[in-house]
Amino acid sequence: MLLHTQEWGTGDRTAVLVHGMMSDHRTWRRVGPALADLGYRVIGVDLRGHGRSPRGDYGAELFAEDLVDTLPAGVELAIGHSLGGLALSLAAERLRPRRAVYSDPAWSLGGTGQVVDPAVFLSFKRATRETVRGFNPRWDDADIDLELATVAAWDAGTALALSGAHLVDRTPERPVVPSLVQIAGEGFLFTEEAAKELRTRGFEVRTVTGAGHTIHRDDFEGFMAGLEGWL
Repeated sequence: MLLHTQEWGTGDRTAVLVHGMMSDHRTWRRVGPALADLGYRVIGVDLRGHGRSPRGDYGAELFAEDLVDTLPAGVELAIGHSLGGLALSLAAERLRPRRAVYSDPAWSLGGTGQVVDPAVFLSFKRATRETVRGFNPRWDDADIDLELATVAAWDAGTALALSGAHLVDRTPERPVVPSLVQIAGEGFLFTEEAAKELRTRGFEVRTVTGAGHTIHRDDFEGFMAGLEGWL
């Protein structure tokens, strides 16, 4: 399935951005232009069931296949957040970016992670401005507005397709390209034990202290600083 894309910049290097559940390319409103200023042509996608991309059947492999269908292979940099990190990791062997960054990826690391069933996100379909603010006290008004807009456009079936029996450990056994895992210091997906396991598997791991799950919106400066050496 071909996905809707948004581009920033016209540089001679290419970066791709893959958002998390309930979101779309608009979550990268600050990251896209920042990478463009560094000389990248930046491509942000809307995963199926999100934003302006088509609806259909859902599943982890389908999200990954769509990335392979839509994005160029061999780009300099690929960044995936949460569900986007999961989809990117499943597509990495085929896309072969030179560097991959997984920002608080939704891998459900068996035994050492903090497993969260995506079905819990269904309640966000009824979220008010106050609810979003309560979960994300560090966000500015523009990000609150965008969250409400992207949730309204989101098909909650994407969460159900990864829930229950479909909630399995999809942590890569090893990185297929040089890979950074960026962990949210105040997130809900990774324990210290999980971070150690990821290092054992060959990932570089960095924690953005004080940031919530959506690091690039919770602490944009910390997110960018955490990418030092990877851009």
